[in-house]
Amino acid sequence: MLMLNFPLPVLGFAAFSGSGKTTLLKKLLPLLVKRELRTAVVKHAHHAFEVDHPGKDSFELRKAGAAPMLVASSQRMAMMLDFSDPENGEAQDPDLLEMIDYLPLHRLDCVLVEGFKAVPFPKIEIHRPATGKPLIALDDSNIIAIATNDAAKLKESLRDSGERVNLLPLLDLNDPDAIVDFVVEQVRQQRLTLQTKSGTENKPGAL
Repeated sequence: MLMLNFPLPVLGFAAFSGSGKTTLLKKLLPLLVKRELRTAVVKHAHHAFEVDHPGKDSFELRKAGAAPMLVASSQRMAMMLDFSDPENGEAQDPDLLEMIDYLPLHRLDCVLVEGFKAVPFPKIEIHRPATGKPLIALDDSNIIAIATNDAAKLKESLRDSGERVNLLPLLDLNDPDAIVDFVVEQVRQQRLTLQTKSGTENKPGAL
């Protein structure tokens, strides 16, 4: 499967439900802010959700046909866009490339993605051996590192899993600073690759 081409560095966090993706991101984001890395997060939701409410002007305008509907104030903005198949009206799964295109790319240095396991782009897997869940990296070559809370147990389980998986960096889930170091380095490498492909240098960043 070919890797997707993004307009800026993108790094995912993949794991089975309950492994702590959001918990880890909550620890990493303040550290990235301290390093002045402007970071967006795209999260995949597996269920219907509603951030707007009936009776609100924005809700009524969206239901009347505004697509998308953007609400802005002096403090924040929010954009709502309903996804549906134009032929049958059924809900469609979001497309990661399209989601990233909706972001204010000129204000960002990178995008972190929670979920979208089946989409081909670089990801860090979060794995807790005690859960008994299988390792995603065994079948996904887009996993570039594994963050775990039990490296010894994970290494033991991977003894006969092949060279590719055994050579993946193991990150300590209890050391968010080390994980941020890895993230920053991946962003730097992706930025260099993008610069090489485009033949022009991106705007000065924080790295």
